[in-house]
Amino acid sequence: MPNSMPPFEPEPGAGTRAGQKRRRLRRFGPLPVRTLIPNALTILALCAGLTSVRFGLEGKFEAAVAAVIIASVFDALDGRIARMLQGTSKFGAELDSLTDFVNFGVAPVVLLYLWSLQDIGGLGWIAVLGYAVCCALRLARFNVALEDPDKPVWTGNYFTGVPAPAGAGLAMLPLYLHFIGIPGVSGLSPLIALYVLGVAFLMVSPIPTFSGKRMGLRIRRDMVLPMLLAIGLSAAVILSYPWYSFAGLCFIYLASVPVAAARYRHHKRRTAQIRDGEFDTPIL
Repeated sequence: MPNSMPPFEPEPGAGTRAGQKRRRLRRFGPLPVRTLIPNALTILALCAGLTSVRFGLEGKFEAAVAAVIIASVFDALDGRIARMLQGTSKFGAELDSLTDFVNFGVAPVVLLYLWSLQDIGGLGWIAVLGYAVCCALRLARFNVALEDPDKPVWTGNYFTGVPAPAGAGLAMLPLYLHFIGIPGVSGLSPLIALYVLGVAFLMVSPIPTFSGKRMGLRIRRDMVLPMLLAIGLSAAVILSYPWYSFAGLCFIYLASVPVAAARYRHHKRRTAQIRDGEFDTPIL
């Protein structure tokens, strides 16, 4: 009767150091470059955010705010590039979340504290801690939020609360106004502290806000040239009048919050009416 279970024969040289090295190489194979590019952008964003704190300690507040803005640009690019290159990973998501907390939960309020909030002592530090804690809670809530497949498609156009990058941009509004040349802004430390706590509340609140994640995914051919023209003009305005532009964007975003909440309630009401059979028209 033939032996149905032949004796185990190890791979030639398996017990040697070269054989062990071959097994390790098989276990940890090379990663595609497309997974490295988004993580590299995230690291660049982290470097920009930490450098902003250094500039703040040196009193170079314009350079510090610019570094936070550069970090937000890298943050906006890394996720989109990861999805385009199909290079998303759990490691990249965790790295992005930790980087966002440093760049948008710590750096902006540290700059505000060094610039103005330290004048009111403990109250200013309470505003700093409150903002940082709310940003951490917002990022944690975003990470554990489960994607509901039964949600209507239109819900993808909204965030729950203000996202961390937008919150950082809003928190630095007093600095923009100071750079413009409005006198006495830095002396309004109590009002700045209340404003920072208000931004912190918006980040953890359930208030719907507009999401730009779907912007730019599909553009009609007849809109390509107008879009490029708008991008060019916007870049020219921002480069020529950066602090006026960012201050204006903050006011526009704050004005859009109640509009987003009203639109969200409208879509939610229509969805309920369609589910109850009152309408047959789908909501996009």
